[in-house]
Amino acid sequence: MSSDAHVPGLAHHWDSHEQQQEASFFGMWVFLVTEIMFFGGLFTAYVVYRTAHQEAFALASNQLSIAWGAFNTAVLIGSSLTMALAVWAAASSRRKMLVTCLLLTVLLGSGFLGVKAIEYSHKFHEHLVPGAAFDASHFPIEMAESAHMFFNLYFLMTGLHALHMVIGIGLLLWLVVLSWRGRFTPENHNFVEGVGLYWHFVDIVWIFLFPLLYLLGRGSV
Repeated sequence: MSSDAHVPGLAHHWDSHEQQQEASFFGMWVFLVTEIMFFGGLFTAYVVYRTAHQEAFALASNQLSIAWGAFNTAVLIGSSLTMALAVWAAASSRRKMLVTCLLLTVLLGSGFLGVKAIEYSHKFHEHLVPGAAFDASHFPIEMAESAHMFFNLYFLMTGLHALHMVIGIGLLLWLVVLSWRGRFTPENHNFVEGVGLYWHFVDIVWIFLFPLLYLLGRGSV
């Protein structure tokens, strides 16, 4: 390839779309590994505390709505499907389908955040938010401190997950604009695939959060 040749969508420091895509994937996977370590530390902390305070954590978990949690799980599974279809559409030069699937993914992700807002508002109303206003009367006095720790971890883990969702929705909206302008082709759609990997990762994190926070140990109390 001559030094002055221009290939649409190919950055000047890559020799081919294949090389650019491989580098993009590698960079995204490196980033996701750091995210796995980050959330892995939170999951480890949760498991340690839950093992030490099983009954109190189970009682605190009963304050969460399984129905809302299950609904949000279904929503995110649906969003993973629409994201996968968006990647396929980008690879197949189906611009309208790509834009539609990206917007559907944004809609589902926004619905997830809306449900979390409802859940958070319920916890504020019930004074189950960590801090000085935490209402320990929901629990036996000997378990109040451990229940408070449960909600510390609950808000920390779900809040960070929600932040990742907000970032993901921002990236998806950016892809919508680029897609509408016809930026992506079968040879050059690594941005769509990279954001897709990020979105699937965020969905998988919730697949672990839902049983850990909402389901584990509920039948024992």
